[in-house]
Amino acid sequence: VAAQKCRKRKLNAILNLEEDVCNLQTQKESLKKEHSQCSKSINQIKQKLNNLYRDIFSRLRDDQGRPVNPRQYVIQCSSNGGIFIIPKHLAKSEQKQDNRKEQKQK
Repeated sequence: VAAQKCRKRKLNAILNLEEDVCNLQTQKESLKKEHSQCSKSINQIKQKLNNLYRDIFSRLRDDQGRPVNPRQYVIQCSSNGGIFIIPKHLAKSEQKQDNRKEQKQK
C-alpha cells in the first residue's frame, strides 16, 4: 500500500510538472510575440524620430541663412520643455558628465 501511494504521488508530481512545462511554454510564446511587437513599435518610433530629425534640420538655418549641418549639431530637450541646437562636441561632454554623476550615485 505504501509503495502504491508513493507511485501515485510520483505520478501526480510528474503530471503537475508536465502541466507547468506546458504553461511555461505557452507563456514563453506569448512573451516572444509581445517582444516582437515591441521591437516593431520601437523601430517605427525610431524611424519617425529620424524623419522628424531630418525634417527639423532641413528647415534650420544659421545666422547667415545657411543650412545647419546635422553632423555638427544635435537637438537637445531640457527638463522644462525647451529645445536647443548645440554642437555635438558639447553634447558628448555633457553626456560624459551625466554618466559620471549617475555612476557616483550608484
